[in-house]
Amino acid sequence: MRHRMIIPGAVAASLLLAVPASAAEPSPGTPGVGDPYYPEYGNGGYDVSHYDLRLTYQPKTDALQGTATLLATATQDLSRFNLDFALDVSEIRVNGKKAKFATSGAHELEVTPAKPLAKGDKATVVVRYKGVPSKVVVNGFTSWHRTPDGGVAANEPEAAWWWFPSNDHPSDKASYDVSVSVPDGTQAISNGTLQSQTSRAGWTRYNWRSRAPQATYLATLAVGRFDITKDRTDSGLPVINAYSKDLGEHDGAARASVERTAEITEWLEGYFGKYPFDAMGGYVPNTDTTYALETQTRPFYSPDDFADGSNTSVVVHEMAHQWYGDSVSLKGWKDIWINEGFARYSQWLWSEDQGEGTAQELADYAYASHPANESFWKVKPGDPGPDNQFHRAVYDRGAMAVQALRNKVGDKAFFKILKGWPQQHAGGNANVGDFTAYAEKVSGKPLASLFDTWLFQPTKPEAPAGPRFAGKAVPKQPKSWKQIQSVTHAH
Repeated sequence: MRHRMIIPGAVAASLLLAVPASAAEPSPGTPGVGDPYYPEYGNGGYDVSHYDLRLTYQPKTDALQGTATLLATATQDLSRFNLDFALDVSEIRVNGKKAKFATSGAHELEVTPAKPLAKGDKATVVVRYKGVPSKVVVNGFTSWHRTPDGGVAANEPEAAWWWFPSNDHPSDKASYDVSVSVPDGTQAISNGTLQSQTSRAGWTRYNWRSRAPQATYLATLAVGRFDITKDRTDSGLPVINAYSKDLGEHDGAARASVERTAEITEWLEGYFGKYPFDAMGGYVPNTDTTYALETQTRPFYSPDDFADGSNTSVVVHEMAHQWYGDSVSLKGWKDIWINEGFARYSQWLWSEDQGEGTAQELADYAYASHPANESFWKVKPGDPGPDNQFHRAVYDRGAMAVQALRNKVGDKAFFKILKGWPQQHAGGNANVGDFTAYAEKVSGKPLASLFDTWLFQPTKPEAPAGPRFAGKAVPKQPKSWKQIQSVTHAH
């Protein structure tokens, strides 16, 4: 029982000043991390270091049930905390004891542990749940793709709500163990390395592990009938690719592209440095989506990516993201240019390597293709706003900004920046300001004005992206242009 003592005002004031901050009453964590683009995404008060997901999925009914175990650390004295999740929860335990829970908003799960957590406390959070993901619509959309033989979780900026509870923001990265039981004859694909595969009583369990820090939207799950190919790189890394058995006429082009992942990754290492993860590959499910996504170590590709034949350019884009976006993740969603501008530019470098148009020619053509009064130039790649986060300007004007940087600092400094940046922030998070400061440090040149012109001004820059185009007419379209333009992201 707590007793209340009456203390004279002056004495009370002096005692209050003497009370250490840790003695303050625990308070709830915020229902979002404060990202201005998505105020309710992520949660305050804790950091997750590991997700352990043990799932069972029935493709015929799209029924998913599972137990998620989150290892977290309180970053404040915490009376309550939120998880982002949209399926039905039956029980939550915190450090072994049952916790109270309630839902709020579109995807908030409020958890009240039996005992408050002190700042710095370790917490083991166990969530038991089930649901039919394809029937869950949040804010008018779904990130779960039902397929004829199963389902796929792959979308940006969110996908986790439909298959596991999380702190759903890229600023809180964690390692993962994903264990999925599916009916025999069906495969389960996820990130990282396949640790084991066991069968029992008509069901097969696949155990996947992602050791490196991984953002929640980069975690993926695909269940269906796949043909899986396995190999190893010259350096010994496992390469696992998967293709739906129902790709039909897209099958050959998909394989001719995705099977070159290891080769393309080796080529990208020449620009970005050592590949940052312990596995690689890609998968192509039978979905009706029209985008690809850089899900960590194992990008998701749509059949549509290969509708016109083989498409190595999309593989280059998604594998470039393994450095720019996955290993080095954005601090906030407005920093999307660091992901997409450089992934697009990697396609320009690949085009140059393949003799289908140089990066300079592509920059010139992109610049000339959009008149000054076009809305394209009103989108600011450095802060595009949530409605324009995946606008073509973020990709193309973003890549023009990269070419402008190259022209400003020269090739020697430029390629040093390109390779050094992913090493500088490996496994972490960064923003546009961080990149600007790094580029200035490496090049020794002031670059704030250049980045402001290309990334933050809602007008067409007066000077073109490169020195060789006078701006009087649209130059000849590079051979690679149309295929490069086919690559954009969700949602």
